[in-house]
Amino acid sequence: MSLFRKKSVSAITDAESHGTGLSRVLSVRDLTFFGIAAIIGAGSFSSIGSACFTGGPAVIFLFIICAVACGFTAMCYAEFATRVPASGSAYTYAYVSFGELAAWIIGWALLMEYSIGNIYVAFSWSGYFVNLLEGFGVNLPAWLSTNYSDSHQAFLNGTTGKLSTAWASAPEMLGLKIIFDLPAVMINILVTWLVYIGTKESRNASNIMVIIKLAIILLVIIVGAMYIDIDNWTPFMPNQFNGVMAGVSGVFFAYIGFDAVSTLAEECKNPQRDLPRGMIYSLIICTIVFIILALVLTGMVSYTALNVSDPLAEVFAVKGIKWMLFIVSIAAVVAMTSVILVFQMGQPRIWMAMSRDGLLPKKFAEIHPKYKTPAFSTLITGLVVGIPIFFVTPKFVLDFTSIGTLFAFVLVCGGVLMLPRNEAVKEKGKFKMPYINSKWIVPAITILSFVLIFKYYPNSIYSNDENTTLNFPMIIFYMIWVVIAIAAFIKNYSLIPVLGLLSCCYLLTGMGWTNWMMFSVWLLIGLGVYFLYGYRKSKLAQEKK
Repeated sequence: MSLFRKKSVSAITDAESHGTGLSRVLSVRDLTFFGIAAIIGAGSFSSIGSACFTGGPAVIFLFIICAVACGFTAMCYAEFATRVPASGSAYTYAYVSFGELAAWIIGWALLMEYSIGNIYVAFSWSGYFVNLLEGFGVNLPAWLSTNYSDSHQAFLNGTTGKLSTAWASAPEMLGLKIIFDLPAVMINILVTWLVYIGTKESRNASNIMVIIKLAIILLVIIVGAMYIDIDNWTPFMPNQFNGVMAGVSGVFFAYIGFDAVSTLAEECKNPQRDLPRGMIYSLIICTIVFIILALVLTGMVSYTALNVSDPLAEVFAVKGIKWMLFIVSIAAVVAMTSVILVFQMGQPRIWMAMSRDGLLPKKFAEIHPKYKTPAFSTLITGLVVGIPIFFVTPKFVLDFTSIGTLFAFVLVCGGVLMLPRNEAVKEKGKFKMPYINSKWIVPAITILSFVLIFKYYPNSIYSNDENTTLNFPMIIFYMIWVVIAIAAFIKNYSLIPVLGLLSCCYLLTGMGWTNWMMFSVWLLIGLGVYFLYGYRKSKLAQEKK
């Protein structure tokens, strides 16, 4: 069927081998630093607070669960990166394994991860940057450092504070209040310019920022550890496991970004060797940092005090360690600048890959003759991030981004299962996912898990403590689990991608109905664009003519 027409691996690699105009300047160290730059950012400086609030100290289990899911997924990305060393990330991989329609859906979902996710990071960056300015005695007007929607809502609710002050003090033009987050807008413009002028320049800036933020986070952990009160770790799981899972959007958001490394395949010196290593190294380093950071935060203050947008600053403020507030603000500004940088590099390269395939206009694939970057796509990405900053809220963007990323991860893990088994002998320096037959392992794990779940946690199919409302996402997950176990038995699937698929599907159960509704609307819009343009203009469609 034409909706599922696939690109061959040989066609992609042959096209890539003829050169694309992009500069090959990235080593495994650079890729690892890019991964750390993308992962340690808004998640560790902002969304980790709400996750600690709902899960308590036990939120470390959620970090481990997300790390395991991302670890399996990273190995699937690595397998694809070795076999298909081209730009496009999950979009290109889906084109090879599932076909054109799935590839478009993934490309559309990755638009949420990289571009729309950067809106949340820009908001978080702004909060810490404003705190940093205030430390130097510079105070921005409230109407220039918040978003319109939250300020309007605060006015309607009659609440006091910065948001309501912004509404009251904002100037008007044509009867409309002028309220927007100026620092968020400016950082988007600055990073877009940096990404536009070159990969090498972006790499150098990213590496410097990673070194600075890792050093400061290490200082935060060392100083914070001196103020830990172990009584704050009791109760360890105050809201049961449902409370831990309630923070899945925030925790998973902390991890998204390692996959952005795979979009840089055509700028790597040796993509088949270095891409897998860069993703896996950065994931391991960041997981260790996250777990230690969560334990320090919940040990310094009660988890109930962490439902704030700047938890690292809050814990030191509570303890009266004022000099650390300044250090934390610097770390947050540097960390989130590097996140915006990597995400702003990732999205244009996906659009470039989609344009090469005819799914987007040719303009998106243009390479700047001087800077050797996808110039037009970079500018469009800047607009996609910059314009919504004026009217969306951070909460909306956070939930929106996490579900899109998980959806992409599910298709990547499933895509590896669709590839022919790699029977080639492992070449030195190149990644090859070890094949472990899941024929008996997955069914055995499934049976054992179901026995333990229904014996010790029989209420898992309910979404409330009164056992009156069914948890439909969990019920659907159990059904998918059984289907995957049966398929693994029949098809002799490789164990690692199967576990990655199950882990990511489980994390999707933590998403609420609102998330699913927003995601569904987003997908419908994307399908409309595809059928109006991409379906007819696709290179595969043109070849058939």
